[in-house]
Amino acid sequence: MIRTILIILFIILFAMSSIVALPVLALVGKISPKKKISMSSAYVRGTFKVILFLAGAKYKVIGLENIPRDRAVLFAINHRGFFDLVLSMGVIPVPVGAVSKKEMNIPGLNLWMKNLKCVFIDRENPREGIKAILEAIENVKNGTSMIIAPEGTRNHDDGVKDFKPGTLKIAEKSGCPVIPVAINGSDDILEKHFPAVKGHPMVIEFGEPIEVAGMTKEDKKLLLTTVHDKVLSMYQKNAV
Repeated sequence: MIRTILIILFIILFAMSSIVALPVLALVGKISPKKKISMSSAYVRGTFKVILFLAGAKYKVIGLENIPRDRAVLFAINHRGFFDLVLSMGVIPVPVGAVSKKEMNIPGLNLWMKNLKCVFIDRENPREGIKAILEAIENVKNGTSMIIAPEGTRNHDDGVKDFKPGTLKIAEKSGCPVIPVAINGSDDILEKHFPAVKGHPMVIEFGEPIEVAGMTKEDKKLLLTTVHDKVLSMYQKNAV
């Protein structure tokens, strides 16, 4: 439980620092919204790296060179647990937001998520869900990459669940590339022995970008399967 306590103490420290950081970032945003996003991203990236260290997570990153630095993309990740986002947002070297469930719209935390251009999706309300996807599409068009977990929920079984229809619409409508991302071992950090945090190896692999712009209708019909199979292949290869 020592790791759990250390992470809780660090989160309290982060919350205290946010009292100063968030107003400063709000002022920066009035001058340069893009600078606000990049500074917020760097702050959160550093925070997540500290949490990974305190958790004792030994992680391996593969394919970082596949992430474009000059255009936004959609990262399609498999979903094992809480540390999926901690790891992915901790190592992705460009500003990135996430499509998150509405339950994560927690006062305080949601201010940071909004700074990162995260969107909150209500899976019980299709109309609100469409609004969230449209917002994510605009984020990508304005230069902020997004993360989405097309499985729709955490998967503790072996393999990768089928992707939900429509979860790659952000790429289809914005024309941005999709980067398949496979994460192994993240649920071994927390979910398998909640609430204790235990060190465990993790692997995250970024596949080559799949270009969506210029795809035919037939290619787009196969996009969900193409991305799923690539994530599954990397996941099986990187078993820890």
